[in-house]
Amino acid sequence: MDKVILSNEEQLEMYEEMLLARRIDERMWLLNRSGNIPFVVSCQGQEVMQVAASAALDKNADYILPYYRDLGVVLHFGMTVKEVFLQAYAKAEDPNSGGRQMPGHFGQKKNRIVTGSSPVTTQVPHAAGIALAAKMEGKSLVSFVTMGEGSTNQGDFHEGLNFAGVHKLPAIFMVENNKYAISVPLHKQVACENIADRAIGYGIHGVKVDGNDAHAVYQAVKEARERALNGDGPTLIEAVSYRLTPHSSDDDDMTYRTKEEVDQQKSIDGLLQYRDKLISDGILTQEKEKEMEEKIKQVINEATEYAEKAPSADPGTLGDYVYGKEGQ
Repeated sequence: MDKVILSNEEQLEMYEEMLLARRIDERMWLLNRSGNIPFVVSCQGQEVMQVAASAALDKNADYILPYYRDLGVVLHFGMTVKEVFLQAYAKAEDPNSGGRQMPGHFGQKKNRIVTGSSPVTTQVPHAAGIALAAKMEGKSLVSFVTMGEGSTNQGDFHEGLNFAGVHKLPAIFMVENNKYAISVPLHKQVACENIADRAIGYGIHGVKVDGNDAHAVYQAVKEARERALNGDGPTLIEAVSYRLTPHSSDDDDMTYRTKEEVDQQKSIDGLLQYRDKLISDGILTQEKEKEMEEKIKQVINEATEYAEKAPSADPGTLGDYVYGKEGQ
């Protein structure tokens, strides 16, 4: 496949989406620390790969199975800022679960965002199943599933990839390698040099890319989608970046890494790299960036206020969709 050329407009749209994800995440940390929302699982440091990968998909046809950090993915696929804050506040209007799930457990049927759960990697066999259904029904779509690199050590990962490889299913497995599985650094998680190397064991295509390089991620996912739709089977993509925040709002990351390490990684943050590239290429101006920031701030303020005032879930709905009802 020839190198994909993105238009200036497409690049600006991608950057604005990345910036939106970052600013939402930053607001959520403030809300958590002030006691307004209970929990945050951050996307900071991974927005570039999330948005670039999503932009390479067809959001009107493909199914996504995001993991809990994938704010950039779900925003691109149609979840609104207001809906994101409704799930953070666990309000009745939360589209993911009506306030029943923890934040970051995304699921929205109308946008083909398949519900995730707390046990990591359970979404991988589900992605293989969706891809199998698409192949059996002759539908032109792919299932796109993401996970952290720590998840690749779970049984579900191996079963899902093996099944997808055997049946040459139209699936894309993207590992967001942020160097830490909670408190465990990469070198203590796996013995192989690259997560992408595991693809060969399943007879599928594997590729490793710089997760801070928007164009490299976009190209890799675009090629994987084309390969899948051509009947050439699934692809395992390893996109490498760095988690800029603690694992969650309940984690103290200074117990297993240093401030110097984190500060050094912040200095090469993918979002800043992409911003600087757009400016140097004459695509982004300071005026345009200011407009983006003002628009994003207004949208986030409105969404925060709405979610804060929205009604909480009725305790009587706690068992809804958990047990079948008589006569159904």
